[in-house]
Amino acid sequence: MLRTALLFALAGAASFSQAATPAGLSTVAERSGFQNTGRYDEVVALCARFQQAYPKAVRCFEYGRTPEGRPMLALAASRTGALTPAQAQRRGLPVLLVQGGIHAGEIDGKDAGFLALREALENKAAPGALDKQVLLFVPVFNVDGHERFGQWNRPNQRGPAAMGWRTTAQNFNLNRDYMKAEAPEMQAMLALVNQWDPLAYVDLHVTDGAKFQPDVSIQVEPVHGGDGPLRAAGTALRDGVIADLKRQGSDPKPYYISFAMTDDPASGFIDEMATPRYSTGYFLLRNRIAMLVETHSWKDYPTRVRVTRNTVVSVMEQVAAHGKDWLRTAHEADARGATLAGAEVPQGYRTTYNSKTIEFPGYAYTRTQSDVSGALMTRYDETRPQTWSVPLRDEIVPDLQVAAPRGGYLVPAAQADMVAAKLRLHGIRYQVLGAPLENAPVQAFRAERATMAAQSFEGRQSLKVEGAWRDETRSLAKGALFVPIAQPKARLLMALLEPRNVDSLLAWGLFNNAFERKEYMEAYVAEEVAREQMAADPALAAAFRDKLARDPAFAASPEARLEFFARRHASWDERYKLYPVLRTERKL
Repeated sequence: MLRTALLFALAGAASFSQAATPAGLSTVAERSGFQNTGRYDEVVALCARFQQAYPKAVRCFEYGRTPEGRPMLALAASRTGALTPAQAQRRGLPVLLVQGGIHAGEIDGKDAGFLALREALENKAAPGALDKQVLLFVPVFNVDGHERFGQWNRPNQRGPAAMGWRTTAQNFNLNRDYMKAEAPEMQAMLALVNQWDPLAYVDLHVTDGAKFQPDVSIQVEPVHGGDGPLRAAGTALRDGVIADLKRQGSDPKPYYISFAMTDDPASGFIDEMATPRYSTGYFLLRNRIAMLVETHSWKDYPTRVRVTRNTVVSVMEQVAAHGKDWLRTAHEADARGATLAGAEVPQGYRTTYNSKTIEFPGYAYTRTQSDVSGALMTRYDETRPQTWSVPLRDEIVPDLQVAAPRGGYLVPAAQADMVAAKLRLHGIRYQVLGAPLENAPVQAFRAERATMAAQSFEGRQSLKVEGAWRDETRSLAKGALFVPIAQPKARLLMALLEPRNVDSLLAWGLFNNAFERKEYMEAYVAEEVAREQMAADPALAAAFRDKLARDPAFAASPEARLEFFARRHASWDERYKLYPVLRTERKL
């Protein structure tokens, strides 16, 4: 206990003692000197006790149920009297959502969040911050995973003594699920987000990786992408928190501290833009701010909780000081989002090969051949601090850009129920067409190449397509959807429905049926068809002979040679590789 109190005192936090703690509001972690963490029944009890101790400032509520039937709990805390979404919106208050335990083995956020909340309510930390915002605290997002409790669930992490599991009871990794939103837990979280519309979303993790001295990374978006003016707010939040942590003795980095080449410190680091399957890639598409906090797994649990607590307190202070201005910028970004029709909108980002040399605090190490694995293995000597001169690539630029449709997207009736359910999860507006559209001018995407992944990922066989939107005339039955581009979440809408976005519904495999060939012409029939077509059309016969001469792979494939003619027959499925979502330049 003495060691833990000293750590917090050094961090600039008030030293705590059980005598100064309101009855029942300390955690198992505190009482154990941050050697252990409690089970989920502690979260249930603490949630109720915080509301009981501070009835005018805290509301404990359930926002969902897990597949194993456990309550998903959140605490709303504010001294403004705004403890519901409607109250927060009426008062124009910024909402800060702090989320722990999305990976339940990385549980620093739960214990640090309860400590930060209690200290804020006591005005021992972030004094006055709860007068200017609503703090929405989710102690554990992955509740079922939290209760898959064990001592070695995180073998490359120092403490606590036992912890939860990375994935859910259904084996979903929730921090890959923000776009496809298949896990019941993610669906509950998105409903919570839609109700509260948080200005900022803080996602608390513990990194994997090598042994080095820095104790935390702080990554924020929008910084590299998203709405332009909102990037300034994201950058200000990131830089403000990093400055606070430095003053408290930490060495935070603004990039994910993972080597460019696994297990090789000399390879340096590559900063990347998270795709929208992750929290930091997702929320910028909603014109909101997201922060990824990654404490270092090789720091002990007291240290990691202290750093996480300091981060949460700093974010509360930043939102108290600047949240009203940032919220206004976010709402202006919503208005700008509704005017993106026709504009080029990034659908992916890449890190350039431009690099700079940085001085990075590490430890002395050796790389020798292992007689176990047979590979080069790195071994660190933590008694010998060492500064590494290594490359950092941190220039991030748009990779794929696509012009937004001027009207919106059309989803045929056959796909409408599935797509509508996803749009509702993300809070995107659409309308159901009450009459058919006959011979409508649209843009259609026909894949020139469609490649399915060799194996599933997160329960899905992903799909990558190459092709372009082209003008066509198509008819749609009654019950089709029109999804207007003129709405605040236009960036998110495009990410979901643009087929080449790496996290689109198509990319996650929700439309794979459209890219599977279902009807075939028997070879002996195709042979007859080919001869009839060549006899009737000498130009086609010449084109066939020319392709034989120019394309050895084609010439060597009987199947490809017969398909050349089958594609030109009336029996060919014209919907094969046609993406079953269309674009329109009209507002319906």
